[in-house]
Amino acid sequence: MHSRRVFVKQGAVALLSLGFAPHFLAEAAAAATRRRKVLVVVFQRGAVDGLNMVVPHGDGAYYAARPSIAIAAPGKDGGALDLDGHFGLHPRLAPLHALYTRGQLAIVHACGSPDPTRSHFDAQDYMETGTPGVKSTQDGWLNRALAQRHDAEHAGAMRAVALSPQLPRVLQGSAPVLAMASLQRMALTSGARAGDAFEAQYAAAADQVLRDTGREAFDAMRTLRDVETRGPRTAADATYPRSPFGEALRQVAQLIKADVGLEVAYAEIGGWDTHVNQGGAEGQLAGRLADVGRTLGAFVTDLGTGMQDVVVVTMSEFGRTVAENGTRGTDHGHGNAMLLLGGPVRGGRVYGRWPGLDTAQRVEGRDLAITTDFRDVFSEVLTSHLGVGDLRPVFPGHAWTPARRLGLV
Repeated sequence: MHSRRVFVKQGAVALLSLGFAPHFLAEAAAAATRRRKVLVVVFQRGAVDGLNMVVPHGDGAYYAARPSIAIAAPGKDGGALDLDGHFGLHPRLAPLHALYTRGQLAIVHACGSPDPTRSHFDAQDYMETGTPGVKSTQDGWLNRALAQRHDAEHAGAMRAVALSPQLPRVLQGSAPVLAMASLQRMALTSGARAGDAFEAQYAAAADQVLRDTGREAFDAMRTLRDVETRGPRTAADATYPRSPFGEALRQVAQLIKADVGLEVAYAEIGGWDTHVNQGGAEGQLAGRLADVGRTLGAFVTDLGTGMQDVVVVTMSEFGRTVAENGTRGTDHGHGNAMLLLGGPVRGGRVYGRWPGLDTAQRVEGRDLAITTDFRDVFSEVLTSHLGVGDLRPVFPGHAWTPARRLGLV
């Protein structure tokens, strides 16, 4: 019974269930009365240039390697927003700079996956399965983390939600996850003929497991529709960009405020593969970073005091080369930067050991070296914030211990 898989897809909504327990909606309602800790994972797909996102303006080799795309030093026209005298944020990330100064934003630089691949496909797979260099892993580390706490206290249809067109690799696995492109675009609504007909097929199913799970799935969809139509509204002073990423985070905030039992949320933003005409303070990279900064800033404003129970973490499959290429862009690199924000985050600091950007300090003479494994960052968040006790099934083969804690949360 618990190994049955039901996949419902209509329009922009997909529900993946691997053995939903009976009456999981009732469990979700009960869980919603408890105060939930929420983790929001944001994937910057395409390999964001962490060196222009979090600028090492105190490292002279940075400017020598990027004569046309470097972000100027703080205080200059289009200059970085200083953080600690050595690092600064891209000028289009002003909303995040304000969070940093309030101690709500932390940064881990020179981090990433230890696997040396420069393939987007392989690197993303390794980041999402949590097993760098191992292609045979079937499920995602975030789903495995959910499975470690699948009990009466941590149950419910809306426990994990991905605001993405399809279920991301990081959330694939045995724990139930809801994936949808948008709350507003739900095609299955009560009273709609197409939705009623589709639902009737499940009601008429001879298989009891299929019938019950299908009915519960449609109930979950109606709950989400109700959140969108009658749920909590966006705070008046929270202005999200009119972008897919902005809309995704707006809806994540809605679900958190609606108290539907959300524990893990996922969203993504692409367009980071800047091989040509990347730009500096202005240009294509600046535009994407502005979307990130404005969206995360609006998200924090929208949730208000609710951020005390929320941690947002960004990740990207790898960084980009230290030196710009012949087309004023950057190629696939290695080390990168991760952003963490939220009430529990010990912000106002750049974490990690900086390896330097001189040619001799680079990986293969071209890339920022990695001094912090991305699994260490998520291990700390999972244990300290979500309370996951055993990380061995989450990141198999990775010997993380509390002694490796960075002090992020």
